[in-house]
Amino acid sequence: MTISIETPLLYSQPLSALNRCHVWLKMESSQPSGSFKLRSAGHACQHYAEQGAKGFVSSSGGNAGIAVAYSGRKLNLPVTVVVPETTSARARQLIEQQGAKLIVHGKIWAEANELALAMASEEIVYIHPFDNPLLWDGISELVDEVVAQQVKPDAVLLSVGGGSLLSGVAQGLEKHGLAQTPIYAAETFGTGSLNAAIKADRLVRLEKLSGIATTLAASQVCENAFNVSKKHDVRSHLVTDEEAVAACKAFLNDHRTLVEPACGAALALLYGQKATFKPDDNLLVIVCGGASVTYEDLLK
Repeated sequence: MTISIETPLLYSQPLSALNRCHVWLKMESSQPSGSFKLRSAGHACQHYAEQGAKGFVSSSGGNAGIAVAYSGRKLNLPVTVVVPETTSARARQLIEQQGAKLIVHGKIWAEANELALAMASEEIVYIHPFDNPLLWDGISELVDEVVAQQVKPDAVLLSVGGGSLLSGVAQGLEKHGLAQTPIYAAETFGTGSLNAAIKADRLVRLEKLSGIATTLAASQVCENAFNVSKKHDVRSHLVTDEEAVAACKAFLNDHRTLVEPACGAALALLYGQKATFKPDDNLLVIVCGGASVTYEDLLK
């Protein structure tokens, strides 16, 4: 059994015309849990279930918790998800909808994570939202699917929060001999932990996180993501909250798909034409999704 699904790979005529290249959308928003996190959480949960796990505990700002909850339900194993106070009411509802026990603890994710770690045991396995090689293994499979459809990306565009998506995509590119492919990594100004690390040439813990893209709000990107930025051609970009939200609205109009501002950060690079590509370039955009966003959220 595979918990995540193969997602559509769509050619975007509007974004291709706007950016004068070939834009391909990997629609991770189509995952049953609503985001790419099901690839990572599903892969990890299935691995630990096969090793004898009797349940899972996780911490999350939203999407990872929903994905672990979904995975536990599919595996018929109990799940507890600890979220900080910043997690939206909608995300909390979706976690409980999957049958998981929800605990709200702490003002930031790090505080919620401490409680989740304390609740883990030999039988109740802790699932990190972004920092575990099993997570990256699961995410890397989306590159397998793209290559299987005969699309060879000349560049990849994605959003960065804790760094699991960057880690998994880089691993997938390496697997297919595409390690030299540039990766455009987007964050908002209020959540730019990777950007800060690249500028400082070391891991940096942000003192304050702010803005609308709460699911990008990891105060420090995982070490592997920073190592990827050193080893690969990773091009860091920051966008404003307003640009991220505007990109979500434009994407909804263009592709009839609602995504959260965290995903909008990457799309803002295209709608704002913040990078230049060659006419023959195939640009792969990871539409990471976002389960808890509503249209009303974008109007606030």
